[in-house]
Amino acid sequence: MHKSQTDLSVHDFAPSTETMRDDVLNGLSRSPKELPSQYLYDEHGAKLFEQICETEDYYLTRTEQGILRHNMDAIAKSVGPDALVIEPGSGSGLKTRMLLNGLDNPVGYVPVDVAKDQLARFATNVDREFPELEVKPVCADFTDDYEVPACDDAERSRLCYFPGSTIGNFKPNVAIDVLNHLAELCDDDGGVLIGVDLKKDRETLEAAYDDSQNVSRKFALNYLARLNRELDADFQIEQFDYEAPYNESLGRIEMALVSSRDQVVGINGSHVRFNDGERVHTEYSYKYTLAGFAALAEKANLKVEQTWTDSEGLFSVQYLEPR
Repeated sequence: MHKSQTDLSVHDFAPSTETMRDDVLNGLSRSPKELPSQYLYDEHGAKLFEQICETEDYYLTRTEQGILRHNMDAIAKSVGPDALVIEPGSGSGLKTRMLLNGLDNPVGYVPVDVAKDQLARFATNVDREFPELEVKPVCADFTDDYEVPACDDAERSRLCYFPGSTIGNFKPNVAIDVLNHLAELCDDDGGVLIGVDLKKDRETLEAAYDDSQNVSRKFALNYLARLNRELDADFQIEQFDYEAPYNESLGRIEMALVSSRDQVVGINGSHVRFNDGERVHTEYSYKYTLAGFAALAEKANLKVEQTWTDSEGLFSVQYLEPR
């Protein structure tokens, strides 16, 4: 029996305020300007993203859940019994419970997320729902170095779970590094279960990332509110708009905050100038063909072993193993 839920603790490798300041100022010094996407997910940002996932326009979550629901037996067979499940960027774990219920006797679960309060609540809930499962939460930016806590029960393999099309948030050369990191986490005997969004029509894509309820806009603008609160910045939030067009030639949604006037913003003693109409990129979301993603995975020494899609070909769940 693993330790009781009252003893559940978070292994904390979260970025410091100084690291966030340096990352933000470095991004805003570039041309074009950008803000590191990992800092979108403070406590309020994490809640807003949950709301995005529930909007009618955001097809990704419900489609991926449907794929898991209809193919769980095959997924469990690919993974095998007694796996340690590691989930970088676990968020609220909308799909995690489905996976843990469907796998054959998983021995442990390591959720990794930068939003510490949400992570602690989620890990505690999972600990209560799965009393035979060791839950070892890690607060960290999953692209940085962190230790995977050991579990008491022996694992036969490691499964790195990376759902929700998170891999699409990285430019292809960085995505290869992320896939390499996932491969290292799962070891030679394990695998990666990953969500990959597929290329489709512009209208569907742009609605998903700039929804009719304006939740995506609130999510993006919350970044500036966080910088005002945590980095002593003085962004006038009403002087920024939000855009998320699809760049078909690069196969990506380009989410950005747009300055509506010439202005200078103070950030922790530094000053940054924004021109009228200047875009500040907050996130990308790359879309792939099945062949295109397989080629990307191969560059990270991973091979696509199984692929499951929905009937409309909107989204895919793929199981990869080290080559």
